[in-house]
Amino acid sequence: MASPLLARPGAVPADPPDAGVASHYGDPLREQKLLARGEAMVDLSHFGVVRVTGPDRLPWLHSLTTQHLSALPPGAPTEALVLSPHGHVEHHLRVVDDGAATWLVVEPGTAAALVEFLSSMRFLLRVEVADVTADWAVVRSFAGLDGRVGTGVEVRRVGDFALVPRASLVACASAAGALAGVAAYDALRVAAGEPRLGRDTDHRTIPNEVGWIERAVHLDKGCYRGQETVARVHNLGRPPRRLVRLHLDGVAETLPATGTAVELDTGRVGFVGTAVRHFELGAVALALVKRTVPVDAVLRVGPSAAAQDVLVSPDAGLGIRARL
Repeated sequence: MASPLLARPGAVPADPPDAGVASHYGDPLREQKLLARGEAMVDLSHFGVVRVTGPDRLPWLHSLTTQHLSALPPGAPTEALVLSPHGHVEHHLRVVDDGAATWLVVEPGTAAALVEFLSSMRFLLRVEVADVTADWAVVRSFAGLDGRVGTGVEVRRVGDFALVPRASLVACASAAGALAGVAAYDALRVAAGEPRLGRDTDHRTIPNEVGWIERAVHLDKGCYRGQETVARVHNLGRPPRRLVRLHLDGVAETLPATGTAVELDTGRVGFVGTAVRHFELGAVALALVKRTVPVDAVLRVGPSAAAQDVLVSPDAGLGIRARL
């Protein structure tokens, strides 16, 4: 569904997977600066929203995801993953519980598949799962977006994100004053080294490769699907690939598309995820490369040379082996 904020003057529609919202509103670099200062709101209403209710919801979600959720306090945001039996990331969740329901924010186009999976795992537990994307819109919040906005518009915080009734999206945008497009969100995210599922990952990605171990995985909780792979790599081995931030030399006029090959003299060693022009860093991109790529190697992305910032160490997971 197309956002009503696409009707704002200067709005330029974003490309898939962000179709339906604005890439920017005419001045991408200024929008980045406003967002970085907490003075703008990003319309992420194409993201999915899933609501889980029932008295068994938190221990049930605890058993199905990578995060410790059984005693999640009301209002405390966290992140979690749903993995395949082999430990590959299938869903990335931003999670908050309000005392009556647990709210999950997921990537565009993934809510229906998540609901299908969760519904298949209900068994006899007292839980209900619903895709409420049609009723609730996601925004990247600004400093003043707390509690209620304007004439009583309800806001639910999910970390740096917020949920607002979809019918009140325009009112929230008016209260925010300044709008930034999804391109500004991506630029700040790349600068911070934060991957997006489906943009900076593929079907083989495990949490250890992209830094989600620190934010979305609880290493001391009980069993969950895919735990064996996560624990084995963390405790005894190295991740097969690692997330890096590339600084592109700017020779090319256009940014590389998602999936563009990252190359070394020996051939292809990875792929580009999200590439952006950041207001301070210039042309930068997140990429997944082989663990064996030297951290000081200058890589190539099309015609551009690319220096690396290490986001995930090639030695990640060797701590216990070293102590042994």
